[in-house]
Amino acid sequence: MIPGKDVKVGKSDSPKEKYGAFALFDTEHFIRRILKNWYWFVFMLFFGYAISWVYSKYYAQNVFASDISLSTSNNTASFLQPTQASQSINFIWGQNGNQDGIFLKKMLLSRSHNEFLVKELDLFVNYSTKGLIKSTYLDKDDSPVFLQIDKKHLQQTHYPITLLPKGGGAYEVILPEEGESTNLYSYEGESFQNINAYTRPANKIIRINEWYNSPNLRFRLLPNPVTPKIKLDNIIINLSTVNESVNEIVSTINVDFDKEINSIMVITKKGYNLNSTVNFLNKSVAELQKKRLADKNIVNKNTELYLQGNLNNIRKKLDSSAAVLNYLKTSEKLYNIKDRDEKSLERIKDLEAKKADLVSKISSLNNIKNTLESQNFDKMIGTNAAGFEDGLFSASVTELKALYTKRSEMALIYKPNSEPMKEVNRLINESKMGASGSLRNYYAKYYDEINKIDREVAEANADLSAYPEKERKYLDAERGYNMIESTYNSLLGRQNETQMRMATNQSDVTVIDPAKNLGQHPISPNIKLAKIGIISGMLLLPVLFILIGEVLDNKVRNIKELLNATKIPLLGVIGNNNNENMLTVLEQPKSSVSEAFRGIRANMRFLMDHEAENGKGKVILITSSIGGEGKTYISINLASVVGLSDKKTILLGMDLRKPKIFGDFKIDNKYGISNYLTGEVDIDQIINKTKIPNLDVATSGPIPPNPSELLMSQRNIKFIEELKEKYDFIIIDSPPAGLVADSYELMKYSDANLYVVRHEYTEKYMLKMITEKYHNNEINHLGLIYNDYTTKQGYGYGYGYGYGYGYGYGYFDEDKTYKEPLLIRIRNKVQTMFNKK
Repeated sequence: MIPGKDVKVGKSDSPKEKYGAFALFDTEHFIRRILKNWYWFVFMLFFGYAISWVYSKYYAQNVFASDISLSTSNNTASFLQPTQASQSINFIWGQNGNQDGIFLKKMLLSRSHNEFLVKELDLFVNYSTKGLIKSTYLDKDDSPVFLQIDKKHLQQTHYPITLLPKGGGAYEVILPEEGESTNLYSYEGESFQNINAYTRPANKIIRINEWYNSPNLRFRLLPNPVTPKIKLDNIIINLSTVNESVNEIVSTINVDFDKEINSIMVITKKGYNLNSTVNFLNKSVAELQKKRLADKNIVNKNTELYLQGNLNNIRKKLDSSAAVLNYLKTSEKLYNIKDRDEKSLERIKDLEAKKADLVSKISSLNNIKNTLESQNFDKMIGTNAAGFEDGLFSASVTELKALYTKRSEMALIYKPNSEPMKEVNRLINESKMGASGSLRNYYAKYYDEINKIDREVAEANADLSAYPEKERKYLDAERGYNMIESTYNSLLGRQNETQMRMATNQSDVTVIDPAKNLGQHPISPNIKLAKIGIISGMLLLPVLFILIGEVLDNKVRNIKELLNATKIPLLGVIGNNNNENMLTVLEQPKSSVSEAFRGIRANMRFLMDHEAENGKGKVILITSSIGGEGKTYISINLASVVGLSDKKTILLGMDLRKPKIFGDFKIDNKYGISNYLTGEVDIDQIINKTKIPNLDVATSGPIPPNPSELLMSQRNIKFIEELKEKYDFIIIDSPPAGLVADSYELMKYSDANLYVVRHEYTEKYMLKMITEKYHNNEINHLGLIYNDYTTKQGYGYGYGYGYGYGYGYGYFDEDKTYKEPLLIRIRNKVQTMFNKK
């Protein structure tokens, strides 16, 4: 934003526009910093890869998963198992129609089932082995020996027992150096008990089947009947409580149902050892099958016991009836009745056999009815004992059992008159009515058949009325015996059916695919993702540090942002000064920095009010925010370049608090402007000649006690006016405007004001005051000089900014030692390759 001849330098007409507000984040500078620090990213890339390799090799603990699929279809009705007919309880339970599968799922995840497995398989004994860094979990079968604890002895849990093989079936037992506890666990009572203090048990060598005894441990080693494939240098064994083992197992089991066939169940087990998960699943399902088969046989066993009891009673009656019949045969000699109506007798025998069977069935119905009313479902007998198979009745009983159980659970939460309790009671009444209705139908059916038989028997008895009394007595005894015998045979037949059912019964849980070790890959951790995460995290660290530094950094680093924020004209950009002193223009006239000052000299005239030209010299004031930004350096070299252009110039060191100019020009600072303003010397005594004919210098002189009063005095104003009569340009090196107000007072008498901003040094907030004053018309004829700018792009920012800091084209002295950056060389090489014809 350099003013040109045809461009009027003005201010924005918008009073609401904010000036001096810089962007919080400079994206361009952020990207440049990232590119500049590329080596950190390369280092962090290799460092992250090394960390990820060590993690995956030595620290990542693999988690495996195996699964087993089952069919849970139920083809036989059972009072103790849920069936597909149990639909009405879905209102309360909020479950789908697969009640049998849900029941099995609850069993698999139940504490009782898994506690049985923990105790049966000694899953509270945990095996592992340790290498140089990493510990690896083992399956029990991976160990050459099994540890068997004495459950009657108190044991210390979470106390690692290390076994070192010594050959010949001997193992050295090594216990931790510390950590022995007096709070020991009882596997019989499943509780902790305290014992007296004791000294640490010593390490000991024991052999197979030899008991190891200590106050906190008692165990022995049993040989593994199968030789493990892996030879272990050590075996580490930890004991855990039964409760901990059960909770750990339940937390690693997941049960799902097939989306298409909901009677197919898939059970998944996670663990640190694949063989352990496989063995557990197969054993768990095997025990589940046994339990389910036992549940199915409970009703059959109840039925068998019931029938056996009736058979025993009928047997006694049969024996008694046979005794009576034999007595009549022997004593009354009635075994050979003349003219017997065998046809009628045979008909009566068949009818009474049917009646006896019906009476037995009604007795079984009474038993089922009483069991239903007493809610003692575990004593329920099968409906086959009553002579019928009714799936709806069995479903009603199963549903009723489930509803009673659910009501007991809900009673702990809800009040008796609450809506959920009313609903479950309604469902119970509906199920009871359904079950009772089925029984009434069978009662009515059996009684109707009995009444029909009684009528037919009465008709048949009419044909026997002609027999004498003794003969009728014998026939009645024979009929009684036949009826009891028929009842006995009927019960015996139903007992045989029940026993056959028990013998051929199978579990309704069928394994489709057993769990197997197929070399499955671990499901976690995701090593590839972990590596990506670690490497990405390492690469993000330098980005984060650079980002934090960028956000916290409040220094001016971007020329474009500076101009957008201040809206103040930029007169030129000065590159980095490599000279030992500040006389760059004099000692390095062909340098790019010297050329930049010539550009500023040319642009400076656009700030001045040419209409006010009256033949007097122009006053150029140079200031900055704080010290160290290079205003004295700019003043010296700008005065030098103006003096070299055949313009009579004087440089005034008016920074009375911090004199600097005299050193570079090798001038004695004994007398200076401060002495003149106090009246100690006259003007000729403070003006010093330099080796540039047209350049004079007036140094600051000794530091006065009242610099502000001197600079704002009328004597100083007259001093400047007098110099304007003698010189073409008066260059004033004034105090920093961001620290004292002296410069603002002097700006009232200047024709052009140059404000120095130093690259990566000037704080952004320091520019707010000068910007506001400029746009509030408190300061006029203001221009910026951007100092100490360095770049490695290999080309200048632009001639309009004073040439300033571009190398590589042979124009300046710096080109002799200039070397293009690597990225520029690569870019130029690529461009050359593509431009070849």
